[in-house]
Amino acid sequence: MEVSEWMEEQETAAKQGRPIFNQMLKRLRNGEAAGVIMHKIDRSARNLKDWAELGQLIDQGIEVYFSNESVDLKSRGGRLSADIQAVVAADYIRNLREEVKKGFYGRLKQGLMPMPAPLGYLNAGAGIPKPIDPVAGPIIREAFGLYATGRYGQHALTEEVNRLGLRTRKGKRVSVNVVSRILRNRFYTGVIQLKRSGQVYKGLHEPLVSPAIFQRVQDILTGRFVRGPGTHNFMYSRFIACETCGRSLIAERQKGHVYYRCHIRSCPPTSVREKTIHDAISDELDKLSLTEREVTWIEEFAAEKRASVGSTLDAEEKHLKLQMAALDDRQNRLTDAFIDGALERADFDKRKAALTIERCDLEQRLASVVAGQSEVMTEMEKKVELIKDAWLLHEHGLSTENRDMVTELTSNRSASGKTVMITLQSPLQAVINRTKNPSGGSVRGRDRTFWEKWLGSKPSNSRTDLHHGSSALLNVARQIRRRKQRTLPKAS
Repeated sequence: MEVSEWMEEQETAAKQGRPIFNQMLKRLRNGEAAGVIMHKIDRSARNLKDWAELGQLIDQGIEVYFSNESVDLKSRGGRLSADIQAVVAADYIRNLREEVKKGFYGRLKQGLMPMPAPLGYLNAGAGIPKPIDPVAGPIIREAFGLYATGRYGQHALTEEVNRLGLRTRKGKRVSVNVVSRILRNRFYTGVIQLKRSGQVYKGLHEPLVSPAIFQRVQDILTGRFVRGPGTHNFMYSRFIACETCGRSLIAERQKGHVYYRCHIRSCPPTSVREKTIHDAISDELDKLSLTEREVTWIEEFAAEKRASVGSTLDAEEKHLKLQMAALDDRQNRLTDAFIDGALERADFDKRKAALTIERCDLEQRLASVVAGQSEVMTEMEKKVELIKDAWLLHEHGLSTENRDMVTELTSNRSASGKTVMITLQSPLQAVINRTKNPSGGSVRGRDRTFWEKWLGSKPSNSRTDLHHGSSALLNVARQIRRRKQRTLPKAS
């Protein structure tokens, strides 16, 4: 016997359409060899289609042998024995596939991701929720926040996350396709969604973004969100108004500097440099700095306030638990309707996914309430942290972050001649004027009273209120602080 060629298949025998196996069949039919010798029957084929292909070769007179089984495929008894072994091998694969699926879906029902972690999370081993990557996680959270503003396209966002240091598992720069997959992955909201079936499972991993931010990103991706005017390369475009006519100043680059000018002939000549605007904003925000005594008073007031909101927290917790119980009841009735045949599988999966996402949102809110972060305390902490971080965010934030923050904190931004006028929102203006006394008398003892009144005030619903959009700004400010801490030299 002369061996004309050795052929080795890398694909499993349970899979149809194996390239080397099909090549072998084709060459045998073309008469390039008298026959073939394989190791075992279950190594040759563990699916009935490939076994039928081998049977056709045998019927055509091509010799097929197995070195591990002594069967004569030319005889009736030998052929029957081989067929039985092939059927047993195929049944073994079916059973193995069912066991794998059972384990796979069992992990999903436990809230665990049985597949590799997406970018922003780490693989911690089997049976353990995916922890957040301390490097990539905050960058991806910031990417969702930036894209939710509607001012970043996917190409611009890709450049930004690469600049911030986001890299693939292999250490390469991320592409637009990678960023697009990240923005569409619901795993970052704390749920696990299967791509093929669309089934949704509640995950045990910590979410990176809230469901509201994720939904806003999806609206932008699908075109349901109308973008505002396109972004420009100039930081303060459509930002500073002419004091005389009220129109926005137009940015121009001249001799390496950016100037903002009013082109209305009837207005007095108005031209200011970008650095002048930046310095004017910095000077105004710098007035929000707090003394050590004020920080102490604020901490004491916060402690007193936190102790007094216990009953409010209990009421919020009870309300959220009632909502979750009602949601569970809806899900049980939905399951009963599916079992009774009143719902198709597609409708059932779609409604179940919506209920699962809604429940995850309620659980996140409940976790915040249990942790003591009531709405009253959250609003008060936003106020304090915002006045602390305003100057930091302005000096070290991105241009988009800068614009958003200053827009939220100011009520007037105008220029006349070469002078820039910046007026903060009325709540912040009250902070700046806290030590002034119109009657000229003493202000001793009034500071603590001022902070108790200012921190205890309720936010309004007006567009010019200080709290509008402050949550996203505070998250960005925290990320800026972390970036600056990473860049500071370590102590020797």
